[in-house]
Amino acid sequence: MNHKSASKPEFRGGPRRPAARSRPFSPFAGQLSVEDTASMVLCKPKILPLKSVSLEKLEKLQRAAISEHLKSRHEAEKQRRGSTVFLLASLP
Repeated sequence: MNHKSASKPEFRGGPRRPAARSRPFSPFAGQLSVEDTASMVLCKPKILPLKSVSLEKLEKLQRAAISEHLKSRHEAEKQRRGSTVFLLASLP
């Protein structure tokens, strides 16, 4: 028998280590480890609108402004034609 092996018993895994419960646990003592591993969590896909609500409102206002402009332009053209016909009819 070897005198060195008699004083400290060695096992296959190496020298004997103290048990994990030998130290008192304190959350203020330092860093804590978490045994849970991080993994991806898949959520339900969200359907996004192609256009935002504000963009749709702006486009609606723009269409209304264009149609109003065309309407007033058409009315002005109509009045101009009517006055031309009236002037031609009044000439001798």
